Amino acid sequence: MKWRRWNYVLHRDIGFLCIGLTLLYAISGVAVNHISQWNPSYRVERVETNIGPVLGNPSDAETVRTILARLNEQGKLESSYRPDRHSLQLFVEGRSIMIDLTSGHVVHDRAIPRPGLREMNFLHLNHPKKAWTWLADLYAVALAFLAISGLFMIRRKTLRRGLVLTGVGILLPLLFLIVYL
Repeated sequence: MKWRRWNYVLHRDIGFLCIGLTLLYAISGVAVNHISQWNPSYRVERVETNIGPVLGNPSDAETVRTILARLNEQGKLESSYRPDRHSLQLFVEGRSIMIDLTSGHVVHDRAIPRPGLREMNFLHLNHPKKAWTWLADLYAVALAFLAISGLFMIRRKTLRRGLVLTGVGILLPLLFLIVYL
């Protein structure tokens, strides 16, 4: 086989191998790009209630148990924190409970995983490390091969358009670097 044929075959087959990872990185990439507007891995469910003023020392374990009983909270207390002298924050099995000690106003926040998207973000942000790092590196090399091999697939009748679009694709990131640096 000639080199053009090999280029075509490898480009096609490596492209097929990259479809799943490309979709994973594309979907997760859009989600992670907007992290300042929303949490792409979790949605927060907020419930507000009131248990009345809290008496006693909020740093005392017995007072905390009393608060949890008044909230009808069955989960295990992981930790507590006093952000200021009028507030107590409790962390109970994946939930945050903020209590205004003087008024008894309680805000429960619970993080609920976004199915599918949380797992994609987990991989995209390389939280597993180890073997996933090597797979992600291999994927990056495969994408570089697809970009370069694709250049050799341009036909004469689309050569000008292909080169112009390739140039624009190279200039766009450079332009943003100039603007933002």
